[in-house]
Amino acid sequence: MLPRWIAAAALRRALPDMPGARALSCGRVVDAAARDGELRVFVVAGEVSGDSLASRLMASLRALSPVPVRFAGIGGELMCKEGLQSLFPMEEIAIMGLWELLPHIYNVKRKIEDAADAAMLFQPHAVVTVDSKGFSFRLLRRLKRRCNEKVQSPLHVHYVAPSFWAWKGGESRLSKLHTFVDHMLCILPFEEEICRLNGLPATYVGHPILDDAIGLNMEMGLSSDKRKHQRSSEAFRLKHGLSPDATIITMLPGSRVQEVVRMLPIFLHTMQHLRHAFNELSLVIPVAPHRDVRNYVEKVAQSGSFPVVLIPGASLRERYDAFSASRAALCTSGTAVMELMLAKLPCVVAYQAHFITECLIHLKKKINFISLPNILLNSPVVPEVLFRSCTAKNLAAKLRAPRSLWSRKEWLQLLGAVFEEPELYQTGEVISDDKVRQVQVETADQVLQVLYEPINRRGNLFVEELGDSSLSSNVYSPSTIAALTVLYTDKHQQLVYRN
Repeated sequence: MLPRWIAAAALRRALPDMPGARALSCGRVVDAAARDGELRVFVVAGEVSGDSLASRLMASLRALSPVPVRFAGIGGELMCKEGLQSLFPMEEIAIMGLWELLPHIYNVKRKIEDAADAAMLFQPHAVVTVDSKGFSFRLLRRLKRRCNEKVQSPLHVHYVAPSFWAWKGGESRLSKLHTFVDHMLCILPFEEEICRLNGLPATYVGHPILDDAIGLNMEMGLSSDKRKHQRSSEAFRLKHGLSPDATIITMLPGSRVQEVVRMLPIFLHTMQHLRHAFNELSLVIPVAPHRDVRNYVEKVAQSGSFPVVLIPGASLRERYDAFSASRAALCTSGTAVMELMLAKLPCVVAYQAHFITECLIHLKKKINFISLPNILLNSPVVPEVLFRSCTAKNLAAKLRAPRSLWSRKEWLQLLGAVFEEPELYQTGEVISDDKVRQVQVETADQVLQVLYEPINRRGNLFVEELGDSSLSSNVYSPSTIAALTVLYTDKHQQLVYRN
């Protein structure tokens, strides 16, 4: 069903007038801001990827708003650089997993009340929550109740639609969001249509990986030779003292403390299995801008037996320079997989969670993959080693080098892993199998094309509707389209289909 949605979304950029459509109330944010002489936006992000998305949105809002902009809310380092004074450290609500949340429930509830109090005092024209649906939706629901009691509600926008399409009964939950979410900003093309069909106004604004491409001065075209990767492997090696002959593996164990603590030891143990396969094996870890993550990674890296280069994960150029110098990557699922696709660096996706969380995932999921490239193409292009199968031995077997570089003992151990779980190894070896590597590289073009074509049409539509030719130079940036959607969304004119 997912490929059908993707194909349909690629053909339609908006719903036509339909029986059963109805208009919602309120006006445009930009008009209300003009009356008040300033634009006030309360913005909330709860994790590193959300911090990046929100900071880009904030910069675009400031650039596009006809009046001065003030921000309040919750965020990380990047949002603070855009002028936010966070109510409390973003890390306090960066909790992933159902079972993992239980010890923190009281604290999270308290933070929701604190955020709601701050938002009411700030009197924003728009409240924008970014991802982190558990915290975000509870906050928006609380704000909607308070505003209904006292004052007119600001525009409620949620950036990054929840992955409702991945779970059994997900669409039925989606249809309930319109009671407290006024507009959904989607980062996948097929999500806009599904949201609208379930009564929720939505706009596909583009995946953040397209902002990365723009930030790296890569020309987004329809073929690989139109995107010029300008990273320098030699410069990265020279800067960090790595030999030209060293085999570099990039490891991206996540951005939350919980997942890094769980995944990094598995990744490092995987490298122990590979240690004799290469004359020189070096590791690179982009470290998330999170104090506790940074401290943990530094401590673990110092105690390891491999040369480990730690680079700031918030630095776009440094990250992609590392990708350019690497032979392969190990990563958890999420934005990192798309970054590796853009860099055309073959990778293996690995993921583990608490046993109870994993059981719930198995019961509720309705798709076969967790990494976005595989989901978009409905094909296991990127190898996934998940849950109880996610062991160092299995990951090493998926990454393994040519037979001639292994000792007899190590090779027999890996053959045993293949025999135990043969389905994990049907896609070949990411480090040494050129056919497997080429499939991932070529797939990058297909994935980026699926993401880019609808945003190109959306950008043209904004230029036509606003009659502003100056927008044409940057309107195809996802953060620009997101900002324009926030500013010019008029709920009086939104037609939303109700089943």
